Amino acid sequence: MAAADRPCPQRRGRPRSAAADRAILDATRAALVDLGWSRLTMSEVAHRAGVAKTTLYRRWAAKSELVVDAVAVLFDELELPDGGSLRADVEGVVLSFSALLRRPETKTALMAVLAESTTDEALRQRIRSAIVDRQKRLVLAGRARAQQRGELPPDSSDDGETARVVDLIFDVIAGAVVHRSLVSDRPVDRSWAHHFTTLLLEGLGAVSSPSDPLPERAAQKTGGSV
Repeated sequence: MAAADRPCPQRRGRPRSAAADRAILDATRAALVDLGWSRLTMSEVAHRAGVAKTTLYRRWAAKSELVVDAVAVLFDELELPDGGSLRADVEGVVLSFSALLRRPETKTALMAVLAESTTDEALRQRIRSAIVDRQKRLVLAGRARAQQRGELPPDSSDDGETARVVDLIFDVIAGAVVHRSLVSDRPVDRSWAHHFTTLLLEGLGAVSSPSDPLPERAAQKTGGSV
């Protein structure tokens, strides 16, 4: 067989190390808390992670991409335990989300990349794909569970309409918690989560009434249990 006819052997690079990835993302979050966005450098992250800068740049081309992925890993920890009802599920995910936002590494990283993304369309797209779109899994899981319980009607046959509903639910819940936690810097406690969920599920009329006590307070007044 002529040399030109022989198949070329495929070159294989060194397999990507999951341990190195974890070390790099951990180092990125720690460096952000210690140094802030402006002083964070790829060299500093490589040093803290104990890897070569070439290892870092093979994975992430820019600091902004690295920070997005570092915070996306934290958001992937969010779960939606079955609380037994749609109300309990919504309140649970609101409290879990706010607890995540209170962590210094999450707050610092998220606010930094959101600020940078105002002038960087590629970064906005990366935030959308790495964080926002991935976390819509919680909405999908919660809706499916509520539909099985009969608390919500089944999805329509229009996939586009279903996607719009999922987007709207995610935007309302995530937007409210982020604004309360990071913009207003106010607590997202059980009381706030309860009244927010009432607004979400029952509308403005329900939260305008003083007769919407927290479940535990109602139980105390009646002598019952939650």
